[in-house]
Amino acid sequence: MVSRFGHGRPTARFRADSPVVARESRLVGTRWSSWSVRLRSLRHSVRGRVDAIVARIARIDTVRLLIVGYLSYVLAGWLALALPWSRQGEGVSLLDHLFISASAVSTTGLTSVSTSGTYSWFGELVVLLLIQFGGLGYMTLSSFMVLAVSGGLTPLRDRVTRVTLALPQGFEPVAFLRLIVRFTLAIEAIGAVLLYPSFVASGAPDPIWQSIFHSVSAFCTAGFGLYDDSLERFRSDLWLNSVVTVLSVSGAIGFIVMHDVSLSLRNRRPHVTLTSKVILWSTFWIIAIGTLLFATEEPTVRNLPLLERWSASLFQVMSASTTVGFNTLPIGPLSSASLYLLALVMLIGASPSGTGGGLKTTTFSALWAEMTSVVRRRNVTTFLGKAIPEVRMRAAVAGMMLYAMTLAIGIYALALVESSPLPDLMFEAASALGTVGLSRGITASLTPTGKCILIALMFVGRVGPVVIGMSFFVSRPETTAEETQDVAI
Repeated sequence: MVSRFGHGRPTARFRADSPVVARESRLVGTRWSSWSVRLRSLRHSVRGRVDAIVARIARIDTVRLLIVGYLSYVLAGWLALALPWSRQGEGVSLLDHLFISASAVSTTGLTSVSTSGTYSWFGELVVLLLIQFGGLGYMTLSSFMVLAVSGGLTPLRDRVTRVTLALPQGFEPVAFLRLIVRFTLAIEAIGAVLLYPSFVASGAPDPIWQSIFHSVSAFCTAGFGLYDDSLERFRSDLWLNSVVTVLSVSGAIGFIVMHDVSLSLRNRRPHVTLTSKVILWSTFWIIAIGTLLFATEEPTVRNLPLLERWSASLFQVMSASTTVGFNTLPIGPLSSASLYLLALVMLIGASPSGTGGGLKTTTFSALWAEMTSVVRRRNVTTFLGKAIPEVRMRAAVAGMMLYAMTLAIGIYALALVESSPLPDLMFEAASALGTVGLSRGITASLTPTGKCILIALMFVGRVGPVVIGMSFFVSRPETTAEETQDVAI
């Protein structure tokens, strides 16, 4: 019989027991075996390289790993914002994309271009994700995912999480991570629901997206908005002002306070650590005194209705203190005294383990306690009746000195390359280092060098001047000095 497809050749060639089929089967088997060996070799090679990279990362000093982590976020955001489908048109430089990425990751809110006018919905989503990752801190979300899958943290993730969240002794990172992520998602969702009526009433386009974006931005104290005038058009909306204030203060006071509140509710008895007491005490008095001074001395609010005058003053001081950076009053026309007041509040900043920046309220409180102990001629530094460990006082002094040095260098560098008035440059530098985002309107007009200086200040402000300083030195065993000598102070 002749095959229809073999052009006269017998079909026996295709029989399973034919020599041709057997030879081809052996050839295929040999090739498959060869490819299997190659695939196994490639898999072992890749696994070996990955293990080597992981081992190398594990040997990296924690503070340097933090810097690399935040820098990777900034660069990834830069590349995502530069994609064609992230933009609405052309004309935006790569430097501006980098500036927006650094501002979002550092939760600052300074913008060199309009967020809503420059980026598409996808670009706005990228900005929102950068704010969320930056606000929660490096490794927080990834560690939570690892925790959800494996039930535990590696030693590397454990120590990086402790440094990232500034956890004091006695706090367990695993339980703390669960609290952070759950609390964050819950309060941001509630905030979005509460903001929705205000955006609907204002006729805002896509009020659902507006509500989500501003809720996340407020809780992460980022200050990014989808309006070029921030929240000035909502100054008389007391509901929106109240919701944004609660969101911002909740993010700024930090997760240590939330942890204590959670334990108190769970155990039905007060459980407030000294850290939480210091945070709540200092936050209250800074905002209260600042609001009183702003409302009574700022000329631009004197002609407002009484309730609006005090609510606008409270909101603006709160915005500077929590480093959220929203404004319901134009910053440019403010008096020199009010600008100076806001700058001081911005530099003190928010609290540790929170989403805000600045020197931190606990550092300021520790320095205040040290000052009062000296003038009262006491040998022990106490705050709220509790002694502060010497190691914490050393950290507070180092943090203040490095913060002041960074700010001074930043102002000097801006003054060298920019022609704007010095007070405007000083305010801009303080806002960038404090990761606040308030501006007198000069950000977009800065030179490329000036924008790079602000990018550096925002990055240092998010990571922390102490962490940046520690990255330049290798920890070595301490040597005891041969003798101790007094020095005049």
